[in-house]
Amino acid sequence: MSSAAQPENFFNLTGQTAVVTGASRGLGQYFARALARAGADLILTSRRSAEISPFAEEMRALGRNVLTLDLDVRDEASIRRFGQSVEASGRQVHILVNNAGCNVRKPALDVTWQDWNLVLDTNLRGSFFVAQEIARGMVAHGYGRIVNIGSVTSVAGYAGLGPYCASRGGIRQLTMSLADDWGRYGITVNCLAPGWFRTAQNQVLYEDAEWVQYLTDRIPLKRAGLPNDLDGAVVFLASEASRYVTGQTLLVDGGISTGAVRATQRSSGTSGGQQ
Repeated sequence: MSSAAQPENFFNLTGQTAVVTGASRGLGQYFARALARAGADLILTSRRSAEISPFAEEMRALGRNVLTLDLDVRDEASIRRFGQSVEASGRQVHILVNNAGCNVRKPALDVTWQDWNLVLDTNLRGSFFVAQEIARGMVAHGYGRIVNIGSVTSVAGYAGLGPYCASRGGIRQLTMSLADDWGRYGITVNCLAPGWFRTAQNQVLYEDAEWVQYLTDRIPLKRAGLPNDLDGAVVFLASEASRYVTGQTLLVDGGISTGAVRATQRSSGTSGGQQ
């Protein structure tokens, strides 16, 4: 991509191809939709790519070229097959959104080896090896934008989320390492870290009105995130607008990472301590 892009074109992704992993549901589809609306063609992945077919048709209706591929980020052979399929498609990948992830909610004393391996293998190991696979082509072309999806748990810890917090903290550190490793090839690597968004993974929490109020009290903007609150951030990190930004973690969290306490505590003059 040209380093002389004019400001009015900074966010235009026309002519570029973006890979979005974990695109069968949830935030992955919102990321893909935002990139498509900015002009990008798409390569969408899921463990069962047939699940993406309806969404792929929606993206084609926007005039985008869309390829769907099977990818299990926990399986080395699957990642290799995915890379071969991308290469065989003849498409240059300009953007990778490393979104595939999972979670296990349990008290720390109840976490099993299997729980730990599932979450870390998916969220951290998988993200590294997918990035490695795609970066080979980016290195050859001297250009790339890698957006690793982290979380507010990349910078804060929550009870009952031990493996998940470890994986997302690891994503933040991995992002910095890869940025240092691959910057010389014209590749930027950043971490997009959403706060509390309602997704299939945490749907059960949002069915508890008391918990929702507890959460809202701690968010300075006084609401949980809406999926399209992430649109601007993902397009920014995928575009020329962020060409001198790398190794960074961009929190889109309504300010919860500031450590805000309950509104009732603030108004009563009590400190509330660390939350």
